Amino acid sequence: MPTPLQIGPHTVQPPVVLAPMAGITNAPFRTLCREFSGGKGLFVSEMITTRALVERNEKTMQLIHFDATEKPRSIQLYGVDPVTVGKAVRMIAEEDLADHIDLNFGCPVPKVTRKGGGSALPYKRNLLRAIVREAVTGAGDLPVTMKMRKGIDDDHLTYLDAGRIAVEEGVSAIALHGRTTAQHYGGTADWDAIARLKEHVPEIPVLGNGDIWCAEDALRMVRETGCDGVVVGRGCLGRPWLFADLVAAFEGRTDAYVRPTLREVADVMVRHATLLGEWIGDEARGVVDFRKHVAWYLKGFAVGSEMRKRLAITSSLEALRAGLDKLDLDQPWPAGADGPRGRTSGNNRVVLPDGWLKDPYDCAGVGEDAELDTSGG
Repeated sequence: MPTPLQIGPHTVQPPVVLAPMAGITNAPFRTLCREFSGGKGLFVSEMITTRALVERNEKTMQLIHFDATEKPRSIQLYGVDPVTVGKAVRMIAEEDLADHIDLNFGCPVPKVTRKGGGSALPYKRNLLRAIVREAVTGAGDLPVTMKMRKGIDDDHLTYLDAGRIAVEEGVSAIALHGRTTAQHYGGTADWDAIARLKEHVPEIPVLGNGDIWCAEDALRMVRETGCDGVVVGRGCLGRPWLFADLVAAFEGRTDAYVRPTLREVADVMVRHATLLGEWIGDEARGVVDFRKHVAWYLKGFAVGSEMRKRLAITSSLEALRAGLDKLDLDQPWPAGADGPRGRTSGNNRVVLPDGWLKDPYDCAGVGEDAELDTSGG
């Protein structure tokens, strides 16, 4: 059993964290993952933009709604303006909206990086420090963590400098995705970088992220890098029971992994769609929102392309259930279904503000318009 992960006053045992994913890690999905884990681990919200939070945007206020059973309540914030980030963090602390705040410095999406945000921001060391300082100061007793990438590309690596800034400014833990912005989700995650970061900042916990597709990957990452815990993103898409496997692995029960039949997967699919409808307040909209998950859940099963298409355009729970009932539900968990899933594109041209790379310290060029006014990524 590894040493429990300590994030401020919160003990995370086993040291497993659900990565924030736009449009995915809303309250219903977090509920499913938490149920499979037996309530163990840390489950982080979708990315919340600080400007939208401060302005009390309606969609954003729904995204920060937590189920009564979620403890600790964890919010990930995106922001590029220290003042706005400070306001958002103080709002969370003063209104008791969460128990833990994670700062997003890892998003590689062009609409974020072109404004100097996400994984582009750590290149500007002084701006990074100012944002982190405002967040930690405004949070009071709430622990602040941050998630980042290695850097913009192989010629502009920032993670060691960013890690040192995090330590100096009072961050409670750091998560590193072992890819650059340019890689997006392509290629192979660089676990050696996670090991180097752990050596560089031994003062605080370092979490590893990238290419954890099964529980054995998580154990291997900890063993090979010395990291204090793991952050799991795409590996759990269509597979919330991965958190049951992760708990079992870290507790030494490797014979207890979940291998559901298609019938059991279908039951989880219907429950997921049901929870989405209850959360949104409209069954049809919930089922429509669920459509993106269908292919992930059915990966590896003998379903047929026509049926996959039909299931991906359903708009009622009854239609979803009826479609699933037409499948061979006695199929066992397919060999190879534990592998990569989700986005795999890589080697993208990174979209940055004009002149962004000229000076790693000058913060000019980051304006108010860089603060996105909508949440969810």
